[in-house]
Amino acid sequence: MIKKNSLLRAYSSATALLAPLGPAFLNWRKRRGKEDARRLRERLGVPGAPRPLGALAWLHGASVGEGLALLPIVEQMRARGFHVLITTGTVSSAQVLAGRLPGGAIHQYIPLDAPRYMRRFLDHWKPDLVMLAESELWPNLIMEVKRRAMPLVLVNARLSERSFQRWQKLPGFISALLGGIDLCLAQTRDDAARLMMLGAPRVQVVGNLKFDVPAPPVDAAKLAALVAMVGPRPVWVAASTHAGEEEIALAVHSALTRTFPNLLTIIVPRHAPRGMEIAALASSKGIVAGLRSRGEQPGSSTGVYIADTMGELGLFYRVASIVYLGKSMVAQGGQNPIEPAKLGAAILHGPHVANFTEVYRTLKRAHGAIEVADADTLARTLAMLLSDTALLRKTARAASEAVDELGGASANILSALEPYFMHMRMEHR
Repeated sequence: MIKKNSLLRAYSSATALLAPLGPAFLNWRKRRGKEDARRLRERLGVPGAPRPLGALAWLHGASVGEGLALLPIVEQMRARGFHVLITTGTVSSAQVLAGRLPGGAIHQYIPLDAPRYMRRFLDHWKPDLVMLAESELWPNLIMEVKRRAMPLVLVNARLSERSFQRWQKLPGFISALLGGIDLCLAQTRDDAARLMMLGAPRVQVVGNLKFDVPAPPVDAAKLAALVAMVGPRPVWVAASTHAGEEEIALAVHSALTRTFPNLLTIIVPRHAPRGMEIAALASSKGIVAGLRSRGEQPGSSTGVYIADTMGELGLFYRVASIVYLGKSMVAQGGQNPIEPAKLGAAILHGPHVANFTEVYRTLKRAHGAIEVADADTLARTLAMLLSDTALLRKTARAASEAVDELGGASANILSALEPYFMHMRMEHR
């Protein structure tokens, strides 16, 4: 049971009072493109699919990265005969997972964290085991799960130093929440220490699930067509870029074309709807840009190709040997470099990678990643790698080997979960 806490009770009461505004809030988000109009009711706890008979595990990850990280666990649980429900909270995560979930796994949107919505959700799905990824500590979710005495595990758990400092200001609140977690499976020793200091009763260090995520899939025909169109041109990818980083990528492209006149720069914005905005920016700088969402292809005159589509990163990572990971020059915490590293790309990134400190530290130690501070440094580093194929191959190989060596978290997690699996089997004999 969760320890009584006045702030927790206040949160539950406030969200109960605000629950009638849920539909209006979701419609507002829908108009901004942040909700799936066809599945809006799922966010109110209304099921979009029947519950399968037998043992069911519910896994929740916030968005694309967390959802993909759970795939090795989902696949192993399906192989063991368990039914699996996976929830996420973003449209992009639902689109990406739709093509990557194993057969029999069900995706739903996570309900808003209000008591009535969580009760409705749990009354339908009745999971035998609940797993929350990373730091998804939603109070009503946790309270409703524990009210039903369902086992609750925090998998791939992480807690940054910044979040730790914030939670220390609410010790009773976070201690009550973490006290409801039966088992925390932490990514690192630092994460484990911070979770224990805040009140988690049982913590194990198992590693980072994201190292076990398979490389993103690719359509073989699309890959062959793109490779043929690109031909021998030098090419690099600026992936998961955020506002401000596209300007940097375009400036770098313009600078590099003096040395590499047939250079192709591929920009994959983190938010696909920004494609038109980026194309207009390129045009204002005199750069010929192609927009993938319009069906345009990177012809010989195309300098910048804007890949403003969903679920195709695996395609572009396979075309280029150099990938700059965005959200890292704009002080926002960085993006996950594991997938491009697994596909043999040399990794470039800005200084702001706090969300993936361990991964980048490992890559840097192995000489598989290079930090670039600004547009000028990025241009000079790209020029160096494009001019020295031996160095490029060495850097890419180092990145691939580094992430491979850090795998194994999924096996550790499955081992830690075995007692729960045994209980599920006994309950559904």
